[in-house]
Amino acid sequence: MTSGDAVIGVDGCLERIMNIPGARSAILVDGASGLAIAAAGRQDVVDQHEDAAATTDVMRTVLDCSALSTGDGDEDLTELIVYGTKGFHLLNPLPGDFDGRLFIHALFDDATGNLAMARFQLRGIIAEFVGPGHER
Repeated sequence: MTSGDAVIGVDGCLERIMNIPGARSAILVDGASGLAIAAAGRQDVVDQHEDAAATTDVMRTVLDCSALSTGDGDEDLTELIVYGTKGFHLLNPLPGDFDGRLFIHALFDDATGNLAMARFQLRGIIAEFVGPGHER
């Protein structure tokens, strides 16, 4: 992406995530409040606000757990993967401090999704969403 490229908005970001093969839902979550800002796709198990609150708790727990650290104290979480028998969840914090940080929670079907491809495509979409100068 060059500095002249346009940044995609929230709706465009979620729409692009839903175009990734196997995508079932995508939610933009406010990590400070635990509230859903926007959502796309199916909300079969829980609604978007329950999902946002629960995944915020998961993110906070992982960030507070020194046993899950892979480096020294200045490491930044870039992705959390939860894999089940019928699908996988990708939790991707947007660049910045977590106290006010937004993150994307995307759910994918295991039968039609591909973890490696979903991770690759989601990272590209997030880079377009946050704009130049905020890439990881």
